[in-house]
Amino acid sequence: MCICMKYAVFIFSGGCCGSDEKSYTVGGWAWAWWLITDIQKLSLEIMTILCRCENIETSEGVPLDVTGVAQVITLNESNHSQLFWFVSLFCVFHRITLEIMTLQPKCEDVETAEGVALTVTGVAQVKVMTDNELLGYACEQFLGKTVADIKSVILQTLEGHLRSILGTLTVEQIYQDRDQFAKLVREVAAPDVGRMGIEILSFTIKDVYDKVDYLSSLGKSQTAAVQRDADIGVAEAERDAGIREAECKKEMMDVKFQADTRMANSKRELEMQKAAFNQEVNTKKAESQLAYELQAAKEQQKIRLEEIEIEVVQRKKQITIEEKEILRTDKELIATVRRPAEAEAYKMQQLAEAQKIKKVLTAQAEAEKIKRIGEAEAGSIEAVGKAEAEKMRLKAEAYQQYGEAAKTALVLEALPKIAEKVAAPLGRTNEIVILSGDGGRVTGEVNRLLAELPVSVNALTGVDLSKIPLLQKMINPQA
Repeated sequence: MCICMKYAVFIFSGGCCGSDEKSYTVGGWAWAWWLITDIQKLSLEIMTILCRCENIETSEGVPLDVTGVAQVITLNESNHSQLFWFVSLFCVFHRITLEIMTLQPKCEDVETAEGVALTVTGVAQVKVMTDNELLGYACEQFLGKTVADIKSVILQTLEGHLRSILGTLTVEQIYQDRDQFAKLVREVAAPDVGRMGIEILSFTIKDVYDKVDYLSSLGKSQTAAVQRDADIGVAEAERDAGIREAECKKEMMDVKFQADTRMANSKRELEMQKAAFNQEVNTKKAESQLAYELQAAKEQQKIRLEEIEIEVVQRKKQITIEEKEILRTDKELIATVRRPAEAEAYKMQQLAEAQKIKKVLTAQAEAEKIKRIGEAEAGSIEAVGKAEAEKMRLKAEAYQQYGEAAKTALVLEALPKIAEKVAAPLGRTNEIVILSGDGGRVTGEVNRLLAELPVSVNALTGVDLSKIPLLQKMINPQA
């Protein structure tokens, strides 16, 4: 009995019946006769093939190195659990792997269509297919070979296709669109490796580079262009952003103003509704309060009427009691106060009458006394006045007889008094100093004072001394 793992296939040939047909077992077990049955093993694992193309000229004559990686697998569509029964005594078993194989194809210095030499490295995942027909192809091609041998065959196939494809593409197509490049390699290489019973599960470009800095120069120019476009884009974006920001701010402010307006309108409507509700509530409250107060007033009025009736009854009783008390008090006052007061009043009245008569008589006597004294004083004053008048009359007659001499005598009698009154303010003066440049100045001042004396006397007494001859001679001796 032979057991086959799922990543390999056993190929049975020969047997006891001498049959030329081959049988396959994938991932199962089978009987085989010893010595007369040939058993071969074929791996169904994926095989990785590294494809590398060096110095391959492109369509533009540029030598390129291209390295590719292909993943291949043996095709197999047979029943993995099929049981084969061999009665031949001589059986030979062969095993083939069905595991996935990883390949890294690489093509160095392969020229592209522009004549630029590139080195390309890829990664391929391959596997032996399990379809019966395709698995037969894989068994025919790889039976008895190691996995390394299978990988080498597939790798060479992939590298050949990779080189041929590099020669038809430009550097930009290879470098910028690696997915399309890898897809093209898979599409071109898949039929060839498929005829070997190998399936390419995936193929990707791992690396692309050159030895003449073509890609770096392209990258620099592209970077500069991208940087330029980026700067332009940034400037335009900033400009558009500024414009958009201003527009957004304007829209925001418009929306804000509209929202504020709506909020204000809503708030105003709310306040108006609240005011209307409050007015209605206050009206109802006022009506209920007024009804309550009216009812309370009515009840209070009833209570007050009852209280008034009670007070009236109480007051009537109180008045009756007070009237009786007044009568009692009157009688008591009459007995205790009035009678003694009347007696005392009569007594005081009699005393007042006596005192009045006494004062009247005293006043009459005093008035008579004052009258008699006044009459006596009036007579005395009258006699003195008559005597003074007679004296003045006699003096006038005498002055009239004597003429100017009498007037002079009167003036001389009045001069001392006048001098006393004039000199009174000088009584508190210690000394009077008269400054004069010569001795005649003092005499002049005295004469001036004497000249002004009649004017002063006339102003004080009404007597004109200038008309008296004696004084005229004293004032004006030259006259």
